[in-house]
Amino acid sequence: MEEKNKELIKGTVAIGFSAILWGFDGVVLTPRLNGLDVGYVVFMLHFIPFALMNIFMYREYRQLKNFLRQDYITFTLIALFGGAIGTMAIVKALFLVNFQELSVVVLLQKLQPIFAIGLAAILLKEKVKRNFALWASVAIVSSYFLTFGFSLPNVHTDGHTIYAALLAILAAFSFGSSTVFSKKVLMNFNFKTATFFRYGFTAAIMLIYVVAFGKLNEIAHTNATHWFLFVLIGITTGSGAIFIYYYGLRRVRAMEATISELLFPISAIFFDYVVNGSILSPVQLISAVVMIFAIIKLNN
Repeated sequence: MEEKNKELIKGTVAIGFSAILWGFDGVVLTPRLNGLDVGYVVFMLHFIPFALMNIFMYREYRQLKNFLRQDYITFTLIALFGGAIGTMAIVKALFLVNFQELSVVVLLQKLQPIFAIGLAAILLKEKVKRNFALWASVAIVSSYFLTFGFSLPNVHTDGHTIYAALLAILAAFSFGSSTVFSKKVLMNFNFKTATFFRYGFTAAIMLIYVVAFGKLNEIAHTNATHWFLFVLIGITTGSGAIFIYYYGLRRVRAMEATISELLFPISAIFFDYVVNGSILSPVQLISAVVMIFAIIKLNN
């Protein structure tokens, strides 16, 4: 039992630290890539780390001989949801708000546990708590007030806000799905193998995207600052955080991981205030607290 508790603590701390890194990235780093095509940004944020991993982790290719058909499918789903769709959605949402509502976008993305818990119950047979529907509803209603306060959304004046909010919710679904698929992969592979192939599969999917839509010419518009950010994000808040996250995820249940991940929105609010001077309104703060409380209750 003592050894189990140690593993749980290790997993919780690792996931919490990776969540803080993602909060810093969402507020401070990724928004500064605004101006480049979203698909190109997501491709580079996966291709560069994967290229660097190949220098030190090329032996991971030996694992391919152990892959079953289901493993290829699961890694593809992780790459598609957690890498391609989820990352493009959240990056586009951050670009749309133009540094005005960064913490709102990040908070909305934390509806992720609702999707993660539902899918974990379906795919991993994890038991869903009795009041799941109640607290999921509270979280969803709170997310509305977090975005719009007591006002009705105006399509003309709040167009970007509505679009960004919907993209953040799409990211929540995508990352929630990825968490569950990742937990499935970690039943058979270690965290290093999982990270290596997650980035490899995502880079391949995004390469198809940028070639198909003619976005590789964005290289001509990539300046020194962009390249610095690509490398910095790639090895710290990108692949570095995923390594730490997968290390932790092997040690806790998918449902328990969502609690530690709440450090993501909390740290985002803090960094948004420190770096950008942004403060949530009283209604938004109350809504954020209620939403986070509801997500905690989802796991109790």
